[in-house]
Amino acid sequence: MGYGYGGWKPYVSAAERRKKAELAAAKAQKAGAVLSPIASYRGAIAKTFWGKAWCDNLEGYSDYANRLPRGRTYVRNGSVIDLQITAGEVRAQVMGSSLYTVAVTVTACPAKQWRAIGADCAGSIDSLVELLQGKLSTAVMERICKPGTGLFPVPKEIRFSCSCPDWASMCKHVAAVLYGVGARLDQQPELLFALRRVEANDLVRQAGAGVPRSTKRPATSKVLDDALVADVFGLEMADAFAPPMPAAGRKKPPAGKVTAKKATKSAPPANAKTAGNNESITKKLPVKASAGQRKSTSGNVVAGKANLAKSPAIAKEAATRKRASTRPVKRSSR
Repeated sequence: MGYGYGGWKPYVSAAERRKKAELAAAKAQKAGAVLSPIASYRGAIAKTFWGKAWCDNLEGYSDYANRLPRGRTYVRNGSVIDLQITAGEVRAQVMGSSLYTVAVTVTACPAKQWRAIGADCAGSIDSLVELLQGKLSTAVMERICKPGTGLFPVPKEIRFSCSCPDWASMCKHVAAVLYGVGARLDQQPELLFALRRVEANDLVRQAGAGVPRSTKRPATSKVLDDALVADVFGLEMADAFAPPMPAAGRKKPPAGKVTAKKATKSAPPANAKTAGNNESITKKLPVKASAGQRKSTSGNVVAGKANLAKSPAIAKEAATRKRASTRPVKRSSR
């Protein structure tokens, strides 16, 4: 193709350029190349948070003000047939009067600047998913995207080249690629962190860095009981401590008394006489008087028992039996 007036190639309409881009992409794919194009579309170049923030950052620099508008038309009509973003670099192919190769390099985010971003956002980023979706608070996102000290590069951190004959520092093909990066971030926002050679997970890991750790143990009254924990979370808690002591109202008898009581129950009687004496002693033990008069359905029966206890004959017989029971029992020699 010949050059027109002033050494420039003749103008190519958008429709013709789109057709040539489709033919070039088909030829490259047939040769085995894997392309990642920016599809043609109408309306805003970027629609999500990260894509819009990238484009706004570019348009905020006066260095690019004169060349960016031509790039918007190129990226919208599908002239960018391939755009690959890797660590610190963007490689692209753009269809103009011919097929041109564009290379954009971005310096890594300075370590001091990245640490400052993480410190300012500490305690505010809980999820990597929310970070990539741009759903964090406005203050956090503004800090990450702050011109000059945020994650986006400034003009001095961007270097680019194009195979076209345009002598301008930023040609329309480069501008199309820079806008294409914004369109790509709509689909893959994590590529921004790869481009600046930082890890998005660093911001999540530093989420609790600004919260001081307490060395004091919680008060006993503020510690949740195991039973309450089990009720709240539906868990079966294992016994971590020894079984509780018996209740204060129930005193456990000494070990000696318990042993003697068991021995008494288990030991058989020595002979028939001893068993008889034990039985007589048990029957004649004095009964404590009750605190009050026991009620009965029959008043006559209660009165009769009282008179019987006061009878002299009965009292004499009880004393005789008591003396007999206190005498020592002579055991027969074998």
